[in-house]
Amino acid sequence: MSANRLIYLPLGGAGEIGMNSYVYGYGPKGKERLILVDLGVAFPDMDTSPGVDLILPDIGWLADKLDRLEAIFITHAHEDHIGALAPLWTQLEKKVYCRRFTATIGRLKFEEAGLPVDQIVTVEPRPATVEVGPFKVQFVPVSHSIPESSALVIDTPAGRVFHSADFKIDHTPVVGEGWEDSRIAEIVAERPVKAMTCDSTNVFSTHEGRSEASLAEPLAELIRSRTGMVVATTFGSNVARLKTLAQAGRAAGRTICVLGRSMKRMLSAAEEAAVLSGFPKTVTPEEALEVPRRNLMLLVTGSQGERRAASAQLSRGKYLGIEMKEGDTFLFSSKTIPGNERDVLRVWNAFSEMGVQVIDDQGGKYHVSGHANRPDLEHVHRLVLPDMLIPMHGEHRHLTEHVRIATEAGIAAAVAPNGTMLDLSGDVPEVAEYVETGRLYLDGTALIGALDGVVRDRIRMALNGVVTVTVILDESDTPMGEPWVELMGLPPVGRGERQLSETMEADLDEVIGRLGRKVMADDDKLEEEIRKVVRQVAMEEIGKKPEVTVVISRLVAE
Repeated sequence: MSANRLIYLPLGGAGEIGMNSYVYGYGPKGKERLILVDLGVAFPDMDTSPGVDLILPDIGWLADKLDRLEAIFITHAHEDHIGALAPLWTQLEKKVYCRRFTATIGRLKFEEAGLPVDQIVTVEPRPATVEVGPFKVQFVPVSHSIPESSALVIDTPAGRVFHSADFKIDHTPVVGEGWEDSRIAEIVAERPVKAMTCDSTNVFSTHEGRSEASLAEPLAELIRSRTGMVVATTFGSNVARLKTLAQAGRAAGRTICVLGRSMKRMLSAAEEAAVLSGFPKTVTPEEALEVPRRNLMLLVTGSQGERRAASAQLSRGKYLGIEMKEGDTFLFSSKTIPGNERDVLRVWNAFSEMGVQVIDDQGGKYHVSGHANRPDLEHVHRLVLPDMLIPMHGEHRHLTEHVRIATEAGIAAAVAPNGTMLDLSGDVPEVAEYVETGRLYLDGTALIGALDGVVRDRIRMALNGVVTVTVILDESDTPMGEPWVELMGLPPVGRGERQLSETMEADLDEVIGRLGRKVMADDDKLEEEIRKVVRQVAMEEIGKKPEVTVVISRLVAE
């Protein structure tokens, strides 16, 4: 048996939606040459990661093996596949290979971060081949909800891997390449596929997927029927949907205005990469103000209720001088990602209070998914005929269901959540080892570990409130006046209508007056006594145990 092995290791995206990051390796055990496929982000929520901007995969395992890492491959420009590339690239500093549209987006991100844009290499689709170490990698056009999404054919001495990335079966995707069975058939005829790593997002959807082109008529009919201003939101990266919406608006005699930086950037990148043509002429927000409402249509960011996006800002009042009014229509041409329901409903209710009619995707009438449903997944299984199938891009329940479908069809399969290294060298996938994986938080401009305690402390402060106690001692460790208490995030009044801060100050003054010299001379012991008193008073007065910060100032004799 060969001493070399073929391994697969998800660092993110397996057991969750988002943060896709997958490692493939080939070579002797523990010395494999490696490639990284995708480096994406997940998005925070106020319950588990308040104040955090983005969640990134912890690539510590890979960063420790840089001498073995050959290159990075990005399958497409969705944030959950490319969003962590710029923040984490300095830890890897390897060439990045991707197709033209993805490279355009990647270079914009690198420019903003001050990174060398020449490290992003544009690759043409198959048969063009990138050879790095023992790997030969080809980009295979697939249809998705963003231009130039690609599966990867990864050839190694141990066999061929088909990495599906995100895909759907759509022969008429409006923008970009349509799905073609013949492309996949050629790959299989050329060399059998040993392992297929496959998108699992829509494994529970039992109906066949629908084409992006099927939305054109329903959207046109909806927009024609409206009398006020029409505003539509969708994912900014869904260039095909934006084109369909804009064309439907123009057909109804409306002037089109695009609001939102990310949406404008995607449209500009699509035109620069020559994947978008025929997009109707747009006007600036200033010009839109001169257009009668019945003749105006806005395309805006914020389909997930993002607070700073154009949709949310319109729901709070004016945005760039434009405001919604009674009789207008707001369309969510998108599906709400689980976890974003509250934010979307907040925007919806705000519009409702204005008298704006809000319309959602209505069970798919005004939106189609960019991921393959179960019948389409099964069709691709039959096309690829892999020796083994490894589900990815999904929560654990998605991975488990996908494995069940594959094994019932006679395909060896395994559930491999983040950190599970599989050996794909044999006839069936086998767990080689478990690797510690985790998350990083982009908090403002700082990268912090999920276990560093920063966000945990932030949650505790939000839940419990904060008390700051200041004590001033002279050179003989004697208090100079009473302790001074400040409250944040706590009720100012306790039981009996007493001021909480004054009650704490009085109790602290009494307790500190009884402490011995040994405690008064030791900052740690004194802090401990002060915290104990503050929490006890808070529990008695308001039923809370706050976080307590103690500041001890000691005067030094001259």
